[in-house]
Amino acid sequence: MDAGLKAVLAEEQIFRIDHYLGKEAVQNILAMRFANGLIEPAWNRTSVESVQIDVPERGTVEGRGKFYESAGCFRDMIATHLCQVLGFIAMEPPIHLDAASLRNEKAKVFSALQPFDPQRVVFGQYDGYRSERGVAQRSEVETFVALEAFVDTERWQGVPFYLRTGKAMADTRRTVTVTLRTPPMGRFVGSTYGPNRLTLELSDSPAFGVSLMIKRPGPTLTLEELRFSLDLADEQPEHTPQEAYERLLLDVMRGDQTLFTRADEVDRLWQVCQPVLDAAPPALIYPQGSWGPEPALQLPGPRGWQLPNE
Repeated sequence: MDAGLKAVLAEEQIFRIDHYLGKEAVQNILAMRFANGLIEPAWNRTSVESVQIDVPERGTVEGRGKFYESAGCFRDMIATHLCQVLGFIAMEPPIHLDAASLRNEKAKVFSALQPFDPQRVVFGQYDGYRSERGVAQRSEVETFVALEAFVDTERWQGVPFYLRTGKAMADTRRTVTVTLRTPPMGRFVGSTYGPNRLTLELSDSPAFGVSLMIKRPGPTLTLEELRFSLDLADEQPEHTPQEAYERLLLDVMRGDQTLFTRADEVDRLWQVCQPVLDAAPPALIYPQGSWGPEPALQLPGPRGWQLPNE
């Protein structure tokens, strides 16, 4: 397809839409990182223990059975939306926030992204998928994916990125969780404590959350966790964010390619995904309304998956 397009069009004339990049909240990743001195200095392997990009959905394939039979969740969500969000999170600061600078930095992330290890990928299929219209009676197609990824840059080497998405799950969320390393805390005897976390809700209205350890009121120096959040819809109710496709189509008319994927990005992401396509793990059956197969729950280790209010 790309070769056919390039035969008649220049790269500057091609606008490849990934609608996640048009979401207000995804663009706010750039603002939060690069406009806040509190955050950017800690946005690296020295301070960050792990990153989770979690996009579960309550809905089933909802009449898209034929499409899922040909694509599956891995191609539909991982090779596109979740990897593009990872690119925004892991990129180096671009010189300018224009199309060339931003996409160059995102392409560098994908170049440093290790090909996915099939041994660290879990596929699942929700119970009842084979009864959906357009689905084969013995289908092995995945409706759920969880995986571990690594970006081999100086900033992120050794930090795991956990990606999870699926249909017919316990909730619908679009959440990025950045878990910070816990400082030595032996001095606070008798306290139960955990790492600080920064959460970004990639919903239509951006929301941010932070967890901090504070002293519990009272005569002893005992710690407890304090969580607070900021919802842009509550703070600025007069501002209505544009729908993702609305924003992207406006940018097409403006000729602005900043929020569109480039050919080299797409090509590299398929290289990263190819080992899993060549040796796909079996799709494990999971109950509708659950959080997916048990091996996926164990993937991030003892800390598990982190979703606020769950």
